[in-house]
Amino acid sequence: MMAVALKEIRQVLRDRRTLAILLFVPAFFLLLYGYALNFDIRNVPLGVQDNDRSSASRGVISAFVQSGYFDLVLDVPSGRDIVAALNRGDARAVLVIPPDFGRDAARGERTSLQFIINGDNANTATTVMGYAVGLVGAISSRYELQVGIARPGAPLLTAETRVWYNPELRSTFFLVPGLIAYIAMLTAVVSTALSIVREKEVGTMEQVRMSPVGPLSYVVGKTVPYFFVSLISAMGIVGLSMVLFDLPMRGSWLMLLLSVSIFLVGALAFGVLVSTIADTQQVAFQIALLTSYLPTLMLSGFIFPISSMPAALQTITYAVPARYFLIALRGIVLKGVGIEVFWRELAALVVYATVVLSLASLRLKREWGLGR
Repeated sequence: MMAVALKEIRQVLRDRRTLAILLFVPAFFLLLYGYALNFDIRNVPLGVQDNDRSSASRGVISAFVQSGYFDLVLDVPSGRDIVAALNRGDARAVLVIPPDFGRDAARGERTSLQFIINGDNANTATTVMGYAVGLVGAISSRYELQVGIARPGAPLLTAETRVWYNPELRSTFFLVPGLIAYIAMLTAVVSTALSIVREKEVGTMEQVRMSPVGPLSYVVGKTVPYFFVSLISAMGIVGLSMVLFDLPMRGSWLMLLLSVSIFLVGALAFGVLVSTIADTQQVAFQIALLTSYLPTLMLSGFIFPISSMPAALQTITYAVPARYFLIALRGIVLKGVGIEVFWRELAALVVYATVVLSLASLRLKREWGLGR
């Protein structure tokens, strides 16, 4: 095992290009996806049809613009077709202020604002609608205080919402841990898969088969160097996320290191398993990409909540290691919880790593035609 590991370390150090890819490509992925994947909506193009032209209506428009969520890009004159502006994409939403809005608001009378949203993107439309409802509620409360009356039919009880762990509801705090799992899984699987297949292509695998090295020793020895390289890369991504995206660290660094290590062992073992199936680096890369990229992206809870998936898909997600790693990672980084909260997830990762390592050893043993 040690002999194989030392041999692989020399090979990794000799192959500077592969080493650079393993260390710096994950950082590039983090920069690319970290800034591109963002569910926070800002600078929504806003059109306004002000049929009142009063100081009160200008105050409403100012409140929308100064919120930071909306950019005033279009003034729709009275009688013009609002739908045409939305169809052309001139504005994402249009605020319509009715006549006599200022007079009714000053008297404390009920009045309303119309807010028309382009719904071709349902997620964006839902977020924009939430912004608008919040702003209108704040404006309404301000007028109630000014005139000294309460709205008719106002409830006696109101709910005050507090969001823990992410008070600003920044999607970055939700997405970046998923990116860490996604990048770590992808790089670890690809690195070990290509490493063994490369030996098949150059013909050195026959020499390994004739040596007194068992399949398990070979598999473990192959994964040890890439484990340390992947661990350095993964922890570097975590540190870079804290610098670039203000990702908090509320838990234990030791628990984070333990969780990342267990996850990487399973990912590296899966790469070895892929290498026992493929005969060329091209095939190994394609298999590794399909079997690690898509499940981690779609079935881990990285972007899409598992609870909203069909029952059949929810069952499949139990075989995706990133599902368990994300729970542990978000618990450590965002919540600051201890191992007593996510020990089941770590146990699942240990089981996954053990099973995959065993399968890789058995596949390699059968491929070598050994009885030991």
